[in-house]
Amino acid sequence: MSSPFELNRRARKILQAVVSEYLSSGDAVGSRTVTRRHDIGLSPATVRNVMSDLEDMGLLEQRHTSAGRVPTDRGLRFFIDSLLKVRGLSPVDKDAIRGRLVGGSRDEVLGNASRLLSEITQHAAVIIAPDPSQLRFDHLEFLPLRSGKVICILVTSDGRIENKLLSIEEPIDERSLDRVHNYLNQLLSGLTLDEIRDRVLREMGEDKNRYDREVAAALRLGHAAFSEPARADVVVAGQSNLLDPEAAADRARMDRMRELLRALEDKQLLIRLLDRTKGAEGIQVFLGAETAHDALAESSVVAMAYGAEERPIGALAVIGPMRMNYGKVMSIVDFTADVVSELLTEL
Repeated sequence: MSSPFELNRRARKILQAVVSEYLSSGDAVGSRTVTRRHDIGLSPATVRNVMSDLEDMGLLEQRHTSAGRVPTDRGLRFFIDSLLKVRGLSPVDKDAIRGRLVGGSRDEVLGNASRLLSEITQHAAVIIAPDPSQLRFDHLEFLPLRSGKVICILVTSDGRIENKLLSIEEPIDERSLDRVHNYLNQLLSGLTLDEIRDRVLREMGEDKNRYDREVAAALRLGHAAFSEPARADVVVAGQSNLLDPEAAADRARMDRMRELLRALEDKQLLIRLLDRTKGAEGIQVFLGAETAHDALAESSVVAMAYGAEERPIGALAVIGPMRMNYGKVMSIVDFTADVVSELLTEL
């Protein structure tokens, strides 16, 4: 044997048995356990020989002499990609999940989804909210305050409302403000926030707009309202599920656990990680070093984009230890992403 892709049927069955036992118990797996609990049809001696071959290939490892074997990261990857059979959820489980996710607003749906994922899987859950820069603008309104300031109320097509406090160079009466926001609403309605910034800058550069005092004032206010790029929000739940009760006696494990919890507070780190999911097809599983973050080197991430298949608007994920029930977690993440997509489309 020289490559995992050349594994024969016997070796595949034994590798699948070893990985399944390890994920279930966390213990090293011996040949007798494989023959006793799995329909392999081979003697323990033959199974030991095949396990030795799998170890030579880097798919299994023996951490202690005379102990059984556990999968390596490479072996776990091969198991997930080639041997794991993900069963769909039962109708009862689907109805229960769907019932828990219903909410009156986008934020409620995403909050419910994060709590649901963490509770069912007993791991941490992360959801990247739709990228605000891709949301479409519906309308805005300016409310004057004292001391040369106005409140800008921005409303997106999905009903999100954001208030911004803006400073103005010259006092503007309410009638002029009405004309200003009417002009901007007509100019910008239906554009994404990214498109709005480009459009306002382009309009500000037009000579005809420089000499029209009211239009120039409108564009300056529009520039102030939309100049700061909006950032995607991150919803995290179930961080306590990652706490290791036995880590207190091991300083190195405590340090790794603290790093992992800090990583879950780093929104930009999580956005970079899950952005890889938005550009990929189907459910994604990142193992340890594949996450490209040191704090997640001993963790697994099961992630899925949500939204229209051709244009995902966000992503959700479960983060847990390398030893997790991948079949169960993948089926839950997959179905939850589908339901979130449906619910957000209906809002």
